[in-house]
Amino acid sequence: RDLTGYEDGTENPQAAAAAQAALSTQAAPGLAGGSYVAVQQWEHDLGRFEAMSQTQQDHAIGRRRADNEELPDAPLSAHVKRTTQEDFEPPAFVLRRSMPWAQAQRLGLYFIAFGRSFDAYEAQLSRMAGQDDGVVAALFQFSRPVSGAFYWLPPMDGDVLDLQALGSIVPKTRSQNMVLTP
Repeated sequence: RDLTGYEDGTENPQAAAAAQAALSTQAAPGLAGGSYVAVQQWEHDLGRFEAMSQTQQDHAIGRRRADNEELPDAPLSAHVKRTTQEDFEPPAFVLRRSMPWAQAQRLGLYFIAFGRSFDAYEAQLSRMAGQDDGVVAALFQFSRPVSGAFYWLPPMDGDVLDLQALGSIVPKTRSQNMVLTP
């Protein structure tokens, strides 16, 4: 759950669909099975959030906090309406994970999205910002991104990182020796 009390990642793809959303299928050597990761740190203004009525809070998210049910009458600005993965063309599926954070008087959510490319993540973020239809996500009423980064996670070849996509950047002998152990 997020620090607002709402469950995050409810609509995550499951099982094979999760792997399909999160892992690259690019044919280029060293890319298939890797993942593109977007990380954002969001800072919440819980005072502003708590000043909203329960109905306003639920409509900002698009779900009832009490039972996590999606609201059929939620406004277009509701977070779930802005990011419904199957509503994009092509569908914008990512595997989402998040973690609440707090530091002194600041707090919020680290949001992490794993994708087969950055396309689905960028489509969702663009819609949240209202770039396609002018409707900005209600989430911005009480939360804002304060940092973000993009990463590439190389695929595995057995128990070794497959770094061949890096080409001459990484010497072949080094990539062969990069073994992950528990």
